[in-house]
Amino acid sequence: MTLRYLGNSPYCAANSLSVIFGPAGPGPATLEVAGGSPFGIAIHGDDIIYFSSPVWRPDFGLDNAMRLAGWECDRIHGNADDSVAILRQATWDAPVLAGPIEMGLLPYVPGLGQAVGADHNLVVIGVEGDMVRGHDVIGWPFVTVPVDALLKTWQGDTFAYPADAYAVRFNFRQTRTVSQDEILRQAMHTAVEQLSAPGIAEAAERAAQLVEGDLSSMQYKYLVEFQVQAGSRRLADAAALYREQGCDGPAAILERQALLVGSLQLLLMTHEYAQSAAVFRELGPTYAQLREAFVAQIGD
Repeated sequence: MTLRYLGNSPYCAANSLSVIFGPAGPGPATLEVAGGSPFGIAIHGDDIIYFSSPVWRPDFGLDNAMRLAGWECDRIHGNADDSVAILRQATWDAPVLAGPIEMGLLPYVPGLGQAVGADHNLVVIGVEGDMVRGHDVIGWPFVTVPVDALLKTWQGDTFAYPADAYAVRFNFRQTRTVSQDEILRQAMHTAVEQLSAPGIAEAAERAAQLVEGDLSSMQYKYLVEFQVQAGSRRLADAAALYREQGCDGPAAILERQALLVGSLQLLLMTHEYAQSAAVFRELGPTYAQLREAFVAQIGD
């Protein structure tokens, strides 16, 4: 797969970090792979399907991507006043990252207006009175949101995983220069760790059973409005990056996974659930195959 996808996708964390790092960063695709999100499939919460490992969490992705790329930051959580005080220190030259926040409760996001379990981040570049100014990388540069409204999104209690309230990262600094080649080499170890988690094959089978049954509105919306987009983009980027590295074994499997996950969008939108289930079952054994391909690549 040599044709790279460019365009819209829910790369919230990787795009946010890339805004903060600027030209010193390796770019969103490399950060996404370094964060470990492409590697696996899981069922969380109310039988919601995720195209990531059962042990992967967004905070781990952020921390691991920064570590492999040679960056550090400070982080606090738990106290709203302290976190807002950090927001008030934000400038264009020293942005801070607020999150996870509940995307469904952000008042500038159209069509939601309620918690939907969508963890999100906001790059804050300043506070003007009681109005936070930031870059929301889903599509709203220089967006504003009242402090009180942001606090309602920032309580960490609407997600399918435990999350800290009022978490904010700041004082971002590059501690070492790391080449893209080295980041991707180290990310292979992260991939093996994520793919070694128990329950991945079982999650693929459970996903097949869920789409064969009666998907709830939330299960369906999360697939067609987020997870298929995110999953196929992550796999496509990982495949292209490792193909460029000459890691043809892992790249070939990642390409196959990207094609399979990408094919789900039309099947689900046209309610071809038997075919959708077949795709999940075809995906099932590929995760163990991908782990072994990375293990072999590391050993070469």
